[in-house]
Amino acid sequence: MSKNKPIEPIPEEFATCDHAAEFWDTHDTTHYPGAFRTVKVVSELRHRHYEIPIAPDLAEALRARARRRGVSVSHLTDQLLRRNLHTTR
Repeated sequence: MSKNKPIEPIPEEFATCDHAAEFWDTHDTTHYPGAFRTVKVVSELRHRHYEIPIAPDLAEALRARARRRGVSVSHLTDQLLRRNLHTTR
C-alpha cells in the first residue's frame, strides 16, 4: 500500500464471511495494529490422522463400499484394517 494512500477503516460488521474474506484479501492486517489482540490458545489433539498412498482403484472401491454401508471411508478403512490385522482398540 502506498504511503500516500489513506488506510480504509475496517467495517463495523461484515454481511457475510465472504465479504470479510474479500476485505482481508485486499488489505494488510499490519496496517491495523490496534484492531487485534493476542490471545492464548490451548488445544488438545484428540485423534491422529495418517496419510498413506493407495491405488486409485482401491480408493474408489473403499468409497463405494463405504457409501453402500452408510459409513465414512475412514471408519470403513479402520474396520477393515482392524479385522485383517486382528487388533482391537
